[in-house]
Amino acid sequence: MGKFHFRISQSGFIRKKHFLSTSGKLKSCFFTSSSIVSFNIEAERENMGNQNVLIVDAFNLTLSTEGLPNPSIYSIASQQKRPPVVPCGGYTNKKKLMLQNLETNAAAGARPNNCWVESIRASSPTHMKSITPSLLEEKRAWIIRHPSALDMFHEITEASKGKQIVMFLDYDGTLSPIVENPDRAFMSGKMRRAVRQLAKYFPTAIVTGRCRDKVYDFVKLAELYYAGSHGMDIKGPTKGLKYNQKSKVVNFQPASEFLPLIDKVYKVLVEKTKSTPGARVENNKFCISVHFRCVDEKKWNDLAQKVKEVVNEYPQLNWRQGRMVMEIRPKIEWDKGKALEFLLECLGFADCSNVFPVYMGDDTTDEDAFKILRKREQGFGILVSKFPKKTSASYSLREPDEVMDFLQKLVRWKRDSADTTKSKV
Repeated sequence: MGKFHFRISQSGFIRKKHFLSTSGKLKSCFFTSSSIVSFNIEAERENMGNQNVLIVDAFNLTLSTEGLPNPSIYSIASQQKRPPVVPCGGYTNKKKLMLQNLETNAAAGARPNNCWVESIRASSPTHMKSITPSLLEEKRAWIIRHPSALDMFHEITEASKGKQIVMFLDYDGTLSPIVENPDRAFMSGKMRRAVRQLAKYFPTAIVTGRCRDKVYDFVKLAELYYAGSHGMDIKGPTKGLKYNQKSKVVNFQPASEFLPLIDKVYKVLVEKTKSTPGARVENNKFCISVHFRCVDEKKWNDLAQKVKEVVNEYPQLNWRQGRMVMEIRPKIEWDKGKALEFLLECLGFADCSNVFPVYMGDDTTDEDAFKILRKREQGFGILVSKFPKKTSASYSLREPDEVMDFLQKLVRWKRDSADTTKSKV
């Protein structure tokens, strides 16, 4: 029996650099940053190649020997206290129940209640009053499940080798910071340069709840695909090279018949909510956003009830909760996930195994795209958030600045890979 100290990365991976010696002792391993955890290991003499990876479920502090020869010869016992299991992507059962109630009530047209307010407060960083030990523990567990995409950059690029990366980017909270006035959510010049460079190497799309024309005015890059109104208004680049000979010219509006209704309801909502200080109604062409970031928390329920009363008069429309916003949309089978699949088809990658989609977003509406990627078992989603959230994304980044760092790093990796390939020719 030998006692070894392992330094576990946030991802839970320990990559074996060398091999077990004939004495059964571990000769050398490569580790990344995080806390030290002790394990007891019993091992026979084994000669394992460099390709083997020890996969650590650091969440439960156990070791999996999947893929290793004779896995039964390893017995693991942690010497540290195990953290409590936090279900549902990092949420406690209480928060999970609140979110489930919120979704159920919204779908049924029920009156928003205190549970709805609690769920909004719990998911809003600006309304978190204090960081308790339980929240810190919850965040630590969540990070293990959704490690930083920057820390895992090598693993991500390794998985994408031999495949065409396609980038999908939300706008608010991902490329630009969240601001009180949505009309002032400007992208920085540095971020714009990063996205422009990204589009030179990879097909790139902006997928947003915003009106397509409005987000284009923010981004001002003609070489991108734009999917506005949660994917209900899609247009392809007006300049730049095609990435695939099978790619199509894109101009798609699956909800065009709803335009007169959206305009009508927008006017009704402006009138209905004008008595609520801080409420802001935004016409996003094929959907309507009611922002309440600047509304007193005591008025949230009343505002939500006003919005629901209007929406309930129009059975063709749906109500959905976003990040400090209520979204009113046509009742059609379309969302950001459908838009992602549509754009992949337009690019000629509908049924390809050599495509690697990457979707980055911060809102609950981006979960539709994250779920599609998990279902396809291609690429991955990156949630942009400083705080734990229920998510189907594989990785996380804290804020738009980290998004920019990741995009710049991806461009450098692609450029260096291209230079290496040329030098070998």
